[in-house]
Amino acid sequence: MVHSSGPKTTIGDEQAAVLDFLRRTGTFAPGEMAREVVTHAASIFLAGDRAWKLKRAVSFGYLDFSTSQLRGAALEAELCLNRRTAPDLYCAVHRLTQDRAGMLAIDGKGLVVDWLLEMRRFPDDALLDTMAQRGLLDTKILMRLADRITTFHATAEVVTGAGAARFQSVIDGNTISMAAFPAILDPAKIKRVGALLTETMTGLSFLLDARALSGRVRHAHGDLHLANIAVIDGEPTLFDCLEFSADLASIDVLYDLAFLLMDLWQRGLRTEANIVFNRYLDLNPSDESGIALLPLFLAVRATIRAHVLAAQCARPGSDPLLARRARGYLALAIDLLAPVTPRMVAVGGLSGTGKSTLSRMLGGYFGRAPGARILRSDVLRKRLAGITLEAPLPAASYSSASSAEVYDTLGQLALASLACGHAVVADAVFARRDERDAIAAVAANAKVAFDALWLKVPTEVLLGRLSARGPDASDADARVANIQSTMQIGDLGDWQVVLAAGSPDAVAAELLARLKL
Repeated sequence: MVHSSGPKTTIGDEQAAVLDFLRRTGTFAPGEMAREVVTHAASIFLAGDRAWKLKRAVSFGYLDFSTSQLRGAALEAELCLNRRTAPDLYCAVHRLTQDRAGMLAIDGKGLVVDWLLEMRRFPDDALLDTMAQRGLLDTKILMRLADRITTFHATAEVVTGAGAARFQSVIDGNTISMAAFPAILDPAKIKRVGALLTETMTGLSFLLDARALSGRVRHAHGDLHLANIAVIDGEPTLFDCLEFSADLASIDVLYDLAFLLMDLWQRGLRTEANIVFNRYLDLNPSDESGIALLPLFLAVRATIRAHVLAAQCARPGSDPLLARRARGYLALAIDLLAPVTPRMVAVGGLSGTGKSTLSRMLGGYFGRAPGARILRSDVLRKRLAGITLEAPLPAASYSSASSAEVYDTLGQLALASLACGHAVVADAVFARRDERDAIAAVAANAKVAFDALWLKVPTEVLLGRLSARGPDASDADARVANIQSTMQIGDLGDWQVVLAAGSPDAVAAELLARLKL
């Protein structure tokens, strides 16, 4: 979706008869009346183990479903494109026919008057939108979601020629769309956000063009928010992609991810947004340089939500709360573009002290959206070795030379993130004095505030945590813990010692207080 100036056409007599037919008891399942879910451009009928989608006869600035032929083509595209990520969910496109007696049927005889997309139905509580409302988005689901998005983006078609100039057209289109609803969205705020977006985009145009040239613009999902992701058969599954325009779905992969991050951030789920953001970057080294674009991408996604909700407000009988939500997204877009002074926090301690768990619990609380870049030495070690993050490395790979390369890479990436205005959490053992001095020097060179935390737990707690750990980027076990226990840590200087044997929530609360977050 780029822009909407309000519907130019609405459901007429042609679809009124179709809707009456679809709402009848027994149309989809004997003796059952389907439950209808209405969106801005479709009606979905839930019956039995199936969901049936009818495109609504509407025409916006960015889509045209005003004729049966256009609706049929859109559903065929939806079937094809969504099978990239949810092949078992999308079944077939069916004809809605009308015979000479005027009787309507699904795949019957006579004239084709409309089209239906048949999908396998999943439980309502499988939607990540619902799970988010209930506080059920745990770290495992979020990291697996980032993995699934990474796999999809890796196989999506690369698109050339879609850099800064085209992204400016997206900004312009959204600004025009918001301006079409002055009774809902403050024209002064629209003008301000349009200027801020253009100013930010202009300063980053070189990066947008460079990423397009390097193949990071792809035919992606295009509408990747929580209501378009469901946990099906235990896996986060992307569905209902933007199907009506290949141009609008051919976007930077980070812009595709940004809809999900913005959705989480807007709901106050900042830790969750930060987990997805960091896992995605951990898996995609080529996107490290794109961090600077994320506030811009999130803000544009917020403006899309603002004008789509405003357009829904214009429909008769719409929920009056939609106007308040639309204004909230416009305010969010402005907030996302506000500069935030970056800072760095180093979290050190022996393996098993909870560094990575606590770093994840801190990351969403400071820095620009979507929070701090968490640079974990265990992840960087696997990246440098060219293996998947959870694959074990042989003990020989943990040499002094290898460790030196890992810490040097951590410092370089930290400096790069700080330089583009993003906060950093550096997560590593930091057992050596020179390693601690080096990370402090990175903050000094970047001229940012620096806090260093040293986590400490009793040996028996540490060993218990290591034995209970599931698949992880860290290969540390009891043997490693015994070796580390003989290390001479030396004077910790300005590093704050934190007793971290308690619950993660309690320790995280203490760390947030110490960091004044």
